[in-house]
Amino acid sequence: MMSSSPFRGLSAFPPTPAGLYGRVDIEALGRLLERLCDAGVASIGLLGSTGIYAYLTREERLRAVNAAVECVNGRVPLVVGAGALRTDSAVDLARDAEAAGADALLLAPVSYTPLTQEEVYQHFLAVAKATRLPLCIYNNPGTTHFTFSRELLQRLSDIGTIRAVKMPLPADGDLRGELGLLREKTSLAIGYSGDWGATEALLSGADAWYSVIGGLLPRTALALTKAAMAGNDGEARRLDGLLQPLWDVFNAYGSIRVVYMLVQHLLDVRAELPRPLLPLGPADRQRVFDAASPVIDLERQSLL
Repeated sequence: MMSSSPFRGLSAFPPTPAGLYGRVDIEALGRLLERLCDAGVASIGLLGSTGIYAYLTREERLRAVNAAVECVNGRVPLVVGAGALRTDSAVDLARDAEAAGADALLLAPVSYTPLTQEEVYQHFLAVAKATRLPLCIYNNPGTTHFTFSRELLQRLSDIGTIRAVKMPLPADGDLRGELGLLREKTSLAIGYSGDWGATEALLSGADAWYSVIGGLLPRTALALTKAAMAGNDGEARRLDGLLQPLWDVFNAYGSIRVVYMLVQHLLDVRAELPRPLLPLGPADRQRVFDAASPVIDLERQSLL
């Protein structure tokens, strides 16, 4: 059982090492998870977008969850992605995660045909009723092409087990304004993805940072999170400045391509991008290495 909220502080989202045909490398996944537990992250986001949930079969997702539960062994709350195109598939995935021992769920409204606000409400209601696990809404219009209205978030927050929302960065940059409006309408814990905006989000009062880079370099991400949540503006911005070259390559190439290149470099494990995604070419890889090297050095120093 989890001893702390999975929806506050640094939630680290690791990649899921797998071969070209979607077979999860359980040993490599365990090595990544050990790094996160050792660093003391607030929660682990398994099978998020960085964790290629949308590209894995139900069987492989369950293998990953079972392995993660065994590895983590209650040390850190484990939040498991249950997103799927069909509601019955999402229900099955949620039940799988609960039976395996996950602590919480993350649910995105995955779609092909554009969804209405009512369809998404009913989708979330069905999944929430299927398990007793607390659930975080995954608001990620960049991949799902669905945007939650504030009215829908308010309705969903009235469902007892829906406790949090993972928000994208606001297009107008007004984090304080958005946080104020959301807190007027909901009691949800409000966290943000989009690593390049995490410092501003946390300094503005967000409850959590759902972090891609935290899944690979957790000590640096955790130091930034703690500084920002303590109101230490100078230290938070110093660390954010160190990470800025990484934010630049995230935006240039997509964070998933960058992370899957770096995990092979850091841990010498096989972590293939699922096709049709392709690995970066030599020049782009060098740019990523140059951006990441100072942060990797800092991370390694913290382990000494």
